[in-house]
Amino acid sequence: MSTQTYLQERPKPLAFAPATRLQQSFAAAAEKRILVWLAERTPRWINSDHLTLLGFISQCMAVVCHVLARWNRYMLLLGVVFLALNWLGDSLDGTLARVRDCQRPRYGFYVDHLVDTFAAFFLMGGLALSGYIHPAIAFGMLIAFLMLSIEAYLATYTLGQFQLSYWKFGPTEIRLLLAAANLALLRWPTAKVLGRQFGWLDVGGVIGIGGMALMLIISALQHTCTLYREEKLS
Repeated sequence: MSTQTYLQERPKPLAFAPATRLQQSFAAAAEKRILVWLAERTPRWINSDHLTLLGFISQCMAVVCHVLARWNRYMLLLGVVFLALNWLGDSLDGTLARVRDCQRPRYGFYVDHLVDTFAAFFLMGGLALSGYIHPAIAFGMLIAFLMLSIEAYLATYTLGQFQLSYWKFGPTEIRLLLAAANLALLRWPTAKVLGRQFGWLDVGGVIGIGGMALMLIISALQHTCTLYREEKLS
C-alpha cells in the first residue's frame, strides 16, 4: 500500500464541539475561584491525568476507610481526608487543563466520567460493607446515580449542554454531605424517625434516592419537551 493510499484511507478525526457546562450549585462560585487559584500555582510537572488518578485513588481509599469503619469507627475521620483529596483531584484536573489551555475535550470528558462511574460503584460498595447503611439502600443510590448520569450524558449529546448540578447540588455538595455524615456517625450512629431508630446513612440514603429520582423525572420531561419542540414534524 502506498503512503498516499494509506493517508487517504485513514479515518478522519471526528468533528467535536464541547458542550456548554451548566454549574449552578451552592459552592460553584467560590469553588471556581479556589480551583483557578490552585491551578495557577500547580507545579508544571503535574498534569490533569495525575490529578484524575489522584481523585480515583483517593475515592478508592475512602472506600477502604468505610469498610474498615465496621471495626474501628475512627476510620470515618480518615475517610473525610480522602474525600477531600478526591475533590482536589476530580475538580482540579479540568480547571488545570483550561488554565493552561491544553484541553483534550473528548478524551477528558470520556475518561473523567468513566472514572466517576467506577468510583461511584466502589464507594457504594464500600458503604454497603461498612455496616452503617443497608446494602439495598446503598445500591439503590448507585442505580439512581447511574440513571441520572445517563440522562445527563444523553442531554449533553443531544442538546450540547452538560448539567453538572441539579437544584443547587453538585458533586462538591454531595462530598460535603457525606463528610458531614461521617462526622455525625462518630457520635450519633442512629436517628429516630417516626418513633423508630434508623442509621443516619439509611435516612440520608433514602432521601438521596428520592431526590435523584425526582431530578431524573423532571429533567427527562424537560429535555424531551425541548427536543420535541426543536424537531417537531410539520
